[in-house]
Amino acid sequence: MSKHGRVLVAMSGGIDSTVTAMMMHEQGYEVVGVTMKTWDYANAGGDKKETGCCSLDSINDARQIAVEMGFHHFIVDIREEFGDYVIDNFVDEYLAGRTPNPCVLCNTHIKWNSLLRRADALDCEFIATGHYAKINQLNDRYYVSKSKDLHKDQSYVLWGLSQACMERSRFPLGGYTKPEVRQLARDFGYEELSKKGESFEICFVPDNDYRSFLKHRVDGLEARVDGGDFVNVAGEVIGKHKGYPFYTIGQRKGLGMAFGKPMFVTEIKPDSNTVVLGEESDLFRNGMTVGNVNLMKYADLLEGKELVSQIRYNDKGAYSTVKELENGQIYVDFHANVKGVAPGQSAVFYEGDDVVGGGHIIGSKIS
Repeated sequence: MSKHGRVLVAMSGGIDSTVTAMMMHEQGYEVVGVTMKTWDYANAGGDKKETGCCSLDSINDARQIAVEMGFHHFIVDIREEFGDYVIDNFVDEYLAGRTPNPCVLCNTHIKWNSLLRRADALDCEFIATGHYAKINQLNDRYYVSKSKDLHKDQSYVLWGLSQACMERSRFPLGGYTKPEVRQLARDFGYEELSKKGESFEICFVPDNDYRSFLKHRVDGLEARVDGGDFVNVAGEVIGKHKGYPFYTIGQRKGLGMAFGKPMFVTEIKPDSNTVVLGEESDLFRNGMTVGNVNLMKYADLLEGKELVSQIRYNDKGAYSTVKELENGQIYVDFHANVKGVAPGQSAVFYEGDDVVGGGHIIGSKIS
């Protein structure tokens, strides 16, 4: 009988999830490893070698570690549910003129649900992952907090976790820096693992070319959207573009035209296939509306509470006052203008290091 119970560890074959499995084993848990197959890179139309958590090499690496450490390991095929939800949403959001964050959807709607179902089937009380974050509890509420390593912190992509998920989750790397995790791998006797690199790409777009992915995924997309208008903030036509889905808020490079001064994408209008360009000053907003809200630390939003709102991964965040609207959405009033608020991205609200909640950006207010 294990000291702390049975834990299902999500293993990608990378250093973080592998060290997580080793730490849980050392702490006295009975470890069961699981590797989730989410995507076949060949289906994306890419021409580079398959890499990342879905590659055969990564799956074999995870299985080998489990064999060496003497615990069970399973491979779970979730390609159908992943594709139906995460990839379809990714495409739909770009076609709607928004900028999606597929890692948030994958974490909160696919991976955790899949992990919990497998944990129940395998009689595992807990699940553990290699995320750099912490889970804390205040009275009867569970919430995510930032990790010790702020450069690696992943609390931003975990805002959608439910109370049930957090109650059963363990993040053993939350109290470590990445160099410390590499040292742990060496201490466990895995020198080569400690040198393993990292991938910052979307798993189903390993070449980082989302435009190529969209063209491959949506038949006839280029013909449908090519030749739309670039307009300035006054609505005057100043050029032609390749199609509104291929641009994102704040983009400056790759516009395909010279305007005599730096110009940025400030708005995308899918209904008219129009992309609005402006100067850098035109990117600033003093407020935004957030929907699909999930609250963590508190059951109810405290009206008028000052929080730090983060609008993208690795964003430093901005002081703001939040207010719940009658339709359940949240209005965020920035204390100082914020640059590049992009509909479709996640907005996460922090109180110190703690995640109060988050949601998807619906729109922004021009200052």
